[in-house]
Amino acid sequence: TEHVIKNIQGITGSNFTVERGRQHIEEIISTWEIHERWLHWSEFLQEEELEHSKRYHYRACWSVPTRRKPIPRAAASTYFIIEISKTKPATSPAEIFFTLESSRLIHRPEKCVFREKWLKDIIENKIILIERL
Repeated sequence: TEHVIKNIQGITGSNFTVERGRQHIEEIISTWEIHERWLHWSEFLQEEELEHSKRYHYRACWSVPTRRKPIPRAAASTYFIIEISKTKPATSPAEIFFTLESSRLIHRPEKCVFREKWLKDIIENKIILIERL
């Protein structure tokens, strides 16, 4: 079933800028049901030129700082791609995908409900690995 992202205006090739893309990702993230203790920051990583499109890569890095540990032991990343078609009209909506660190599964924000558990699992696995080393 389609997951409707409420009150978010789509981004198109004609109104796209790198900063507008980052802001759009922030709007998508704001619709996710994540506890307020999770903090994140987002950044633009790179532009990728393809034959029929341009891809813009971004990362959102997540952690749960606490009073006892204001610098968390581990963080989790979500990687976003905004793809602008070169063959469709400039007014066509951009394609947006995201993946989670350590996963190959590609998600579309409008077709899935983000799970806070995904972030927890990444961080827990990192902490287990750190403790083993």
